[in-house]
Amino acid sequence: MSLLAIIPARGGSKRIPRKNVRLFHGQPMLSWPLGVARSSGLFDAIVVSTDDDEIASIAVQHGAQVPFRRPIELSDDHAGTEAVVQHALRWWEANRGPVKLLCCLYPTAPFLRADDLREARDRLLADPSFEFAISVTTFPFPIFRALRRDPAGRLGLLWPENENVRSQDLPETWHDAAQFYWGRPAAWHAGISLFSSRSLGVPLPRHRVQDIDTPEDWERAEVLAPTLLGPMRRPL
Repeated sequence: MSLLAIIPARGGSKRIPRKNVRLFHGQPMLSWPLGVARSSGLFDAIVVSTDDDEIASIAVQHGAQVPFRRPIELSDDHAGTEAVVQHALRWWEANRGPVKLLCCLYPTAPFLRADDLREARDRLLADPSFEFAISVTTFPFPIFRALRRDPAGRLGLLWPENENVRSQDLPETWHDAAQFYWGRPAAWHAGISLFSSRSLGVPLPRHRVQDIDTPEDWERAEVLAPTLLGPMRRPL
């Protein structure tokens, strides 16, 4: 039984066009998490699920497999990660064999680290009460003091009852770090929510977490890259 990595990387991206293959710190964005997955030695196979020829070519150049093209119905703006992973998992089981664990890696996770992947895998294997182990990090500011802002710029508290509560007395809150999702095949097939008591949260420090959905996200990641990734690398 194999340990399988799936990287979902479609060609379309509205807010950052072609973000999965755009150069980031000297290399195609996709190559960063793919390189970590390869060097970790954790996976028997790394598969990129894509509908795009350029993405497929870069994936293969960097050591991934692209044994199928993602169907059109799973390649638009409404396709969810779980459905894409389920499709890839079904294909692999039908054509290559059984899977012990599957890890979904996001293609825009340049600060992914092998030791985080290894810790999450080990903790999931050690505790059968969990179906998933996913990367999480804390919010930098208490969400219970969040503000709303109307079109005129007027502010208001989402939870006015917390206005005079000390920040240290408010509960700590976490969010998806958007780097990796280890899961048992049966749980992926069943469509169990990634965000439930059946998931183990593996904490990452905030300074190593940057989801990349907007141009502002990309710019912030570029600022962090020299510190977290070292000198800029030339494209391969």
